[in-house]
This record gives sequence, C-alpha cells and structure tokens, in this order.
Amino acid sequence: MTVSIESVEPTPAVTPAGQAGAAAPADSADSAGGGAAGSGARPGEVLRPHAEHAFAAELAALAAQDDRPRPARWRMSPWAVATYLLGGTLPDGTRITPKYVGPRRVVEVAVTTLATDRALLLLGVPGTAKTWVSEHLAAAVSGDSTLLVQGTAGTPEEAIRYGWNYARLLAHGPSRDALVPSPVMRAMAEGMTVRVEELTRVPADVQDTLITILSEKTLPIPELGEETQAVRGFNLIATANDRDRGVNELSSALRRRFNTVVLPLPETAEAEVDIVSRRVDQIGRSLDLPSVPDGVDEIRRVVTVFRELRDGVTADGRTKLKSPSGTLSTAEAISVVTGGLALAAHFGDGVLRAADVAAGVLGAVVRDPAADRVIWQEYLEAVVREREGWKDFYRACREVSA
Repeated sequence: MTVSIESVEPTPAVTPAGQAGAAAPADSADSAGGGAAGSGARPGEVLRPHAEHAFAAELAALAAQDDRPRPARWRMSPWAVATYLLGGTLPDGTRITPKYVGPRRVVEVAVTTLATDRALLLLGVPGTAKTWVSEHLAAAVSGDSTLLVQGTAGTPEEAIRYGWNYARLLAHGPSRDALVPSPVMRAMAEGMTVRVEELTRVPADVQDTLITILSEKTLPIPELGEETQAVRGFNLIATANDRDRGVNELSSALRRRFNTVVLPLPETAEAEVDIVSRRVDQIGRSLDLPSVPDGVDEIRRVVTVFRELRDGVTADGRTKLKSPSGTLSTAEAISVVTGGLALAAHFGDGVLRAADVAAGVLGAVVRDPAADRVIWQEYLEAVVREREGWKDFYRACREVSA
C-alpha cells in the first residue's frame, strides 16, 4: 500500500547536526547554497546532502506559491508540506518530485499531527522509509532536518534532556553557560521539529524522559532551578519498529503521547519496482555512476524474489514458501540493485544483468548461515529453476551460492 524512496545508510549517534541527507543529484547541493555548510567540503562534494539542501529549489518554489494558512513558525502550509512529500505540479509549472509513494491520506494524517500539539510516531517494519519520511517532514516544516537524536542501546538521558560542559561546570559551577542543550531542548526553545530515530532501541528509562516533554511541553533543569518551555512550532517525530532484535517496548504512558502512523510495505510488485527504480536512479546520479539501460527487468526479478520470500508464497499463490530471518525490505532491494549497478558500470559491459545482483540477493536473504541457506536453496531449486525466462538468474545465484 505504501512505502517511500528510502536509502539504507545508517545515521550517526546523537548530534544536533545529524546525517539526514536525501540522495539527489550531486549538483543539488550547489543549488541549495550551503549543502556543505560546516562540513569543510566544497559545495557539490557532500555525499548525502540534507533534504533542505538537496531539494532547496522545490522547497523555495512551494513556499513562494503557498498562500494557505501556516501554523506558527512553519515554513509552509500543511498542504504544501504534503505536496512536497507526494509530488505534484505547481501553478507556475514547477514540478515537485515525489519523496514518498503511497496513499495521500497517510501523509496528510502525519502532517496534520505535526500541526497539533501531539507528537508523531512513524511505525513500521525495517525498510519502510520511516527515517526518510521523518527527514523530509522536518525539512519542509522547519527548514532544518538536522535536529536529531539517534536511538541506540547506549543512548543516555543527556541526549534527550541536556548535558554539561564539564570544564565550565568545574570552574564556575552549574550555569546556563555550562549547559549543553540536546537537539530536543534546542527544538523546544526555537519552535522547531526534532527527530528521534529508532525510539524502541533506546533504554526504557531514557525513553520515558520524553513523557514530561510531550505532555507538559516543558523540560525542567533542577540544577539551575529553571525550565525550558516549548514555544509554538515545536514538535517531535519519532520512528520505531518492533521487528529487529534489541527492541524496547514503549510504555503505555509514552505511547499515549504520540499519534501513530503505520508505514506499510508496498501493496503491489509494480509499485515496489517503481520505487526501487526511482531511488536507484537518484543514488546512481548522486554517485556519478553511468546510466545502465534496461535495468528494470533485473529490478523486477529482485523485487519478485524479495516479495515471495517475505510473504511466504509465490506470486501466483500456488507454492508455499519458508521465509528467511531477514526483512527483505524495499530498502534492501534498493541496496542490492545499486550494488549491481556499480558492478555493471565498473566491471561489466554497462548492462545490468543477473550476475550483477546475484551476490547482493544472496547476502540479503542469507542472514542466518544455517537456517536461511537451506530456505534459499529450496527456493532456488523449487521456484527459480522452474520459472520461464529465469535460467540466467538461476545460474548466477547457483554460482554465488556454491
């Protein structure tokens, strides 16, 4: 039913300027006039520009032609934010590229939530574009997607509340000058949108630090006898999944502070093929990879394999299958095809073939060397071997599986 055009690169640990770039053409950072700001790199050299830099021209065009009411401190109206994510054509002919492929209502509910005092929780299995959507929502609403807390098993409470400059703390004692605000505190003070990625990976006691922030819209600073109150425009987007290992369930008290929007996997194979094709083309251009013609057939085969193993049944519904331990998400399909694109461009004849994607497919499917390898071999022999027009794919997969 839905999914976005998502990349697979990990984000770093807690940082007020966390990675959140959109993989757009390399020259898009130039047009943003600051894609490399603060990084030491020249414009156009940034590997993954932030969304507000990569799509600066689209954001500016939307803001300029947006005459609808805007919530406090929003860069554009909720309608324009939804158009930015879903794509469309503006009255002056400017084309807005889609960042999310799926029902408009899913995006509308997410945007409307941010326009209220309710925080937004994007929930879904790994690879359903939660991070991608949260980044673009923050870029469109606040013009800054870099207020980010990356959730991990080691995320401390200070990452959400605040820390201290210990040199100043020891020299002068607790003071505002010695306090180091977290991205959440900065967003509260400035009326911005902050992102908390992989919230369910954060320890439960640290998660609950958000309860007062989301319910009372205030962050107490007991060491100073002060507090930071959220100003209008502040909101929080969290992402979470319950499929990976190391997940900490959200408490019922914290869940009640969020409006939850579920981002499911694509409903049809053709929709998933379209998503993978679009994203691979974006990534290929950003990495200066030569264009590989007629690659859609191999993309369709990768998507078919992933969907069948993911669903536990062949596309025609005739054969039941065992599912491997991996998620086999759309994001992983994008990664496999991008790797194949690089192989075809640098070590092949420029045409994306089965041999270019076979190793990537094997790596995505076989995560558990014992159980998954058996499932993969059964699928190869019972399904791929007998499928008309797939002999080259079968031979390539057999070769890398040996």
